Amino acid sequence: MSAPDAAEATRPGPADDPAASDDGKDGRDGAAKESPAAEGAAESEDREQPQTAWSARRDLIDHSPRTMRFGDDARIGGSAVGGDQHGVSGGRVTGDVIMGTKTEIHQWAIPGFSAPSAASGEVPQTTLDRLAASFVAADATVENLLARLRRDRVLVLSGARFTGRRTAALALLHRLGAAPVHTLDRDTDPGTLANRFTAADEPAPAEQPRGYVLADLATHRGRPLREHHLLAARDRLAARDAYLVVTVGHTAVLEDVPAVEWRSPPPADVLAAHLRTRVADEETTAKLLELPDVTEFLSRSHQLREVAAFAQQLGRYAADEVTAEDIAQFSLVSLENQVQEWFEEDEASIHLRDKAFLVALAAFDDGPYALTAELSDLLYRFLQKTQNPVGIAEVPVFGTHIGKRLQLARAERYEDDEHTEWGPVTQQKARFIDDRASLVLLREVWTGHPSARPALISWLRQLADDGRPLVRTRAASTVAVLARTDLPSAMALVIEPWATSNRFRHRLVAVNSLTLAHLIGTPNIPRILDEWSRHEDRRLRWVAVRAYALIGPERCEQALAALRTAARSLYETHDNSDAFDREMADELREAVALLLLSEAGDTVLAELRTHLDDDRPVHDLTIGGFVSACRRTQDDERYGHPLVLAWYARSATEGSAAAHGIPFLWRAALGDPNTTRYALDVLREWVLIADRSTTTEWALAHLLPTLVTTPAEFHRLGHLLRTMPGEDGAAPPAVAARLLTTLPIR
Repeated sequence: MSAPDAAEATRPGPADDPAASDDGKDGRDGAAKESPAAEGAAESEDREQPQTAWSARRDLIDHSPRTMRFGDDARIGGSAVGGDQHGVSGGRVTGDVIMGTKTEIHQWAIPGFSAPSAASGEVPQTTLDRLAASFVAADATVENLLARLRRDRVLVLSGARFTGRRTAALALLHRLGAAPVHTLDRDTDPGTLANRFTAADEPAPAEQPRGYVLADLATHRGRPLREHHLLAARDRLAARDAYLVVTVGHTAVLEDVPAVEWRSPPPADVLAAHLRTRVADEETTAKLLELPDVTEFLSRSHQLREVAAFAQQLGRYAADEVTAEDIAQFSLVSLENQVQEWFEEDEASIHLRDKAFLVALAAFDDGPYALTAELSDLLYRFLQKTQNPVGIAEVPVFGTHIGKRLQLARAERYEDDEHTEWGPVTQQKARFIDDRASLVLLREVWTGHPSARPALISWLRQLADDGRPLVRTRAASTVAVLARTDLPSAMALVIEPWATSNRFRHRLVAVNSLTLAHLIGTPNIPRILDEWSRHEDRRLRWVAVRAYALIGPERCEQALAALRTAARSLYETHDNSDAFDREMADELREAVALLLLSEAGDTVLAELRTHLDDDRPVHDLTIGGFVSACRRTQDDERYGHPLVLAWYARSATEGSAAAHGIPFLWRAALGDPNTTRYALDVLREWVLIADRSTTTEWALAHLLPTLVTTPAEFHRLGHLLRTMPGEDGAAPPAVAARLLTTLPIR
C-alpha cells in the first residue's frame, strides 16, 4: 500500500462495505439474486478493504485498451504531468468506428483475387491478361521462379493467405506463354496428382505449352505432399510440355518437397499497378495515389484482395461513378466485410474455438497473448454450452498453432512491458494489425449474432470476478463498446446487475464501463449518473460518485454540483453521528480529489473556492477533497513530489489563479478544527519528502509563507516545524529548521 493510501486507511469510518444496500437486499427490484457461491464470495470480499478511487483510476489508466486510452498520468491544473489527453476527442473517432458505415461495397468479386474454388476449370485468357498487366514482383524474383519452373516443370509456392500466391502462379504461367491454363481441385489427393496429366486431355498446340495451377492444396498428416508425387507429375508434364504451380499455406504438410517462400509485394505497388490498368491518364493516376484517403488506406495493412478492390473503386471515382465519401469509407468497409466473413464461415472453415479467440482478442487487444488464449478457451466453453446445452464442453489442451491463429486474426505478436502491481513486466503480447478491428468485431458479434449473447454475457460476468485488474478493466472496456452499440441491452443485461451487486469488484467494473462508454461517445451516460446519484439504492449512488470523479473533468461544473447535492443529502439523511455514512462521505471527498488532479483542475479549484462557504456539507466536502488530493505524489511513490505542491509551484511561476487558490484552501483546511490534524499530517509528510528532494523543499519554502496571515497560523505552522520528529521517531529533519525561517512573523 502506498503512503497516501495508508494515510487514507487511518481515517475514521465504519468497517461495513461502502456500498451495501440500505435494505440489505441483493439488488433492486427485478434483479437476479446471486448464487450461494457468489454470495459467499461477496461476504469474503466485504471483509476486504475496497480499492481506493485513486488506485482504481490508476488501474483504468494502465489497462484500458489503445482505442479508448483514459489517460496516461495525473493532471494538475490543466497541464499534463505526462501522457495523453483525457481521451474524449479521440472517443468520437472510436464511436464512429463502432457505429460503422452505412455503405455496402461488395468488393471481393475481383477476378484473380477471389478464394480458389474447389472445382477444376479453365482460366479465361482475359483474366490471365489482366492479372499479368497488374502483377507486381521484383524482376530478379520473377526470373528466378521462371528459371526454376522451366527446369523442374513443377513449382511449389508457400505463403500466407491473401498474399497473392494464386495471382503469382497464374502470372508466371502467363510469362511462360502457357495456354490454356487450368485450375485443379484443391482437394486433389497428392498420390493421384500425376494422373491429372494424361493423354486423355485435349492436347496443347505443339508451339504453346499447357499450364496448371493447384491453389491452396489441402494436406494433412495422413495425406502429405511428398517428393515422389511431384517427380511422377514432373514426368507426365514433361511428356506433354506442360507446367504446374502448386500453392500451399505455411502449415501445409510437406515431405522432402522444396517450396519457395512467396512474400506479399508492397501494397502501394500493387495499388499503383492495378490503378494503371483502369485509369489511362498517368497524371490522373498520380493524383489519385496522392489522395489523403489513399495514404490512410495503405497505412492499414490491407490484404492484396482489398487493395485490388480499392483500385477498382478509385477507377470508379475517377469516372465520377462514386463519391469522395465512398473512397474515405472503403478501408472501414473492407474491415467490416472481413469481420463478417469470419463469423459467417461454417465450422469447417473457421472452428468455433478460433471464433472465440477472435472475440477474446478483441477484448484483450494489445494484451498478453497467453492471457488472451486462456480466456478465449473460457469463452469457447460458454459458446459450446449455448450451441449444445446437453453436451460437455471440451477444450483441446494442445495443438493450437499460435502463428496460424494470429494469421487468421490478421494480428501480430510482439514483446512489450505490461503494468502490474509489482511494476512493469515484459510479456509476449498480441494485437490486431488494424487497431479498429476490435471495435468492429465486438459490434458485429453483439448486434449481428444475438444468439451468442448469453455466452458472451456469462463470459463477461466471470471476467468481472477475476482477481487481475487487467481482466476486469478489459471486461469494462468490452461492455463500453457494447453500450455504444446498444445502450439499453448493455445496461439491462450487464451494467445494472454489476452496479447493484454487493461485491465491490462488480460495482467498480460498472463504474469503468460507464466511464469508458462515455469516453467513446455513448449518449446519456451523464443522465444515468445524475439519476443514480439521487437513487435510494446506496450501491447506485456509490457507482455514480465514482463515475463522476472519472468523467467529471469535461463537465466539472455539473459534476461538482451533483457531488454537492449528494453531500447535502448525506447530511440530511444521517443527522445522527452514529448513523452517518462515513464511507460514502469519503467517496465524495475522493471524487473531488480526482477532479482537482484532472486536466480541469483550475476550473475545479475556482468552483471549490466559490462554494466553500455555501453550507457545512459543502465545506466539509471541499476541504476533505482538497486534503485528500494533497496526499497524492508523483507516480504514487512514497517520497514522490506532491502533485498539488508541483501544481502550486508552476502556478506561482506563471502567475495563474491557482497560486492564490491553493493557499486559500490550505488555510481553510488548517483553520477548520475538523480537518486541522489531517492537514498537518499532510504537511508533515511534505516536509519529510522535502528532506530528500530539493525540488520539494524549494516549492514548500515558497508555499509556507502564503499560509501565514494571522498569529494563530504562524504559531500552528511554527509548532509543527519545531516539534515534528523524523522518520521512525528519529531526530527532526534538518529541512524543518530551514523551512521554519521562511515563516513571516505575525
